[in-house]
Amino acid sequence: MDVTVIFTLLLLICSLTEAQLQQQPDPDTNSYVKPAGSHVEAGNPSEHQQTCTQDINAALREMSASLAGLKVEMKYLQKENEAKTRELELLKQQDQEKTKELELQKSVLDNLKQQDQAKTKELELQRRELDKLKQQDQVKQVAFSASLLESGVEELGPFNAQTPLVFKRVVTNIGNAYNPNTGFFIAQVRGVYHFELYVYGHGHASHGSGAVLFKNGEHIYSAYEHQASYTVNGANGVILLLEVGDVVFLRQWTNTKLIDSTNHHNTFSGHLIFTM
Repeated sequence: MDVTVIFTLLLLICSLTEAQLQQQPDPDTNSYVKPAGSHVEAGNPSEHQQTCTQDINAALREMSASLAGLKVEMKYLQKENEAKTRELELLKQQDQEKTKELELQKSVLDNLKQQDQAKTKELELQRRELDKLKQQDQVKQVAFSASLLESGVEELGPFNAQTPLVFKRVVTNIGNAYNPNTGFFIAQVRGVYHFELYVYGHGHASHGSGAVLFKNGEHIYSAYEHQASYTVNGANGVILLLEVGDVVFLRQWTNTKLIDSTNHHNTFSGHLIFTM
């Protein structure tokens, strides 16, 4: 509360007290009655006014001292508040700097991650290219050779129609282009190939020994031999331009007889000369 207001209130209290004393005379002594707690003797208003003034001055001194203490305390609190404000501002600034630093680190990490992903993709492409080149190189290495029987002795024919020949005993099959289950050679790459076929049988008056080489469904070359006695051998070879997926296989010639044993007389062989 303002000092002027307090001082005014004290003066008002003193004036009211004095007025009460003037309005309440003692009927016996014709003097004023002293209020309870007052230091003024009854019947002496001037002394009462003087006492009020002294009380006011004492109260004002006490209030001034209190106000001075409050001012000192307010200045201290203000300085402390300013110090805390500066500390908070400093912490805020440090937090902003740390946030910027973290954002910068995140940006660097994201950039490194993108570079790593790009390198990973590049390495994957290089790996695929190497695998492709390796596969192409492996495809260029094509060669096979097989005979009719894996073991034992067997005579085949004669048959009333051309019959597929399956050469089951595989000696070489680089590139796995020949299938010993079907007797088919399937071209895996466009190129020029060389094939050889050898047939063997016993001489017979009515039956020769022979086989036919087919490209897909086309009759290409044949190997055939016929005599009445002893053994017979027939052979032939061919160079073919094959597309990817073309099939080369052999069929036994109609009304012929072949015989194979552990000596493996009947053979089918081929290899890639060069790609196109």
